[in-house]
Amino acid sequence: MANQPQRSKKVKIHREGTNILVILLAMLAILNVPAWMFIRPAAIPISFTAISAVLFLLVLNFFRSPRRHFTGNRDRVVVSSVDGTVVALEKVFESEYLNREVIQLSVFMTILNVHANWFPVDGTVELVRHHAGRFLSAYLPKSSTENERSTVVIRTDNGHEILVRQIAGAVARRIVTYAEPGDRASIEDHMGFIKFGSRVDIYLPLDTEIYVKIGDKTTGGITEIARLSAAPKQ
Repeated sequence: MANQPQRSKKVKIHREGTNILVILLAMLAILNVPAWMFIRPAAIPISFTAISAVLFLLVLNFFRSPRRHFTGNRDRVVVSSVDGTVVALEKVFESEYLNREVIQLSVFMTILNVHANWFPVDGTVELVRHHAGRFLSAYLPKSSTENERSTVVIRTDNGHEILVRQIAGAVARRIVTYAEPGDRASIEDHMGFIKFGSRVDIYLPLDTEIYVKIGDKTTGGITEIARLSAAPKQ
């Protein structure tokens, strides 16, 4: 069972959602005000307003951004980058940058999950690269290499190179990556954000101790999903 250090319950709205929420609220007002003024019976505008409220609350929920503080042992720890469900845990050959066999650990986010992305490890950002691509369902294995995606490579303080891949899904149409080469990565900081659905893949050395299994639920910035070895193999 993955270790889940206690997290803060304070929640705010992510900056990526501010403009969208303001525009959506304005559009809903434009639709609902005339309905209340000119449409009868009253059951019709009431229905409009109820549907509008549900829609707004769903989008508001999507852009929530909890304040989280990791309280566990940070030595060589790997935490989940996102809230979601572990959908892949297997040995693969990573050919974009690492060029070796690694463990791929993938977490899928539904539209109901928090979509902020945290750094999975402490270290230094070495590479940030964006790839145009398709918008297949992020649940499919081939989405890792065919979909719109961003790759971030982090070198940990003890020398491991960890590759993280943000992947757009069938609904997600925008990946935001805040990380830049040379930045200091911290597991309590946001690495980026993916709007409306998708997944994040983390590629780990083969000798990494894995704490989760397929189907496990994770909390971004909190759930310990693995622990790295003391030093990378030469």
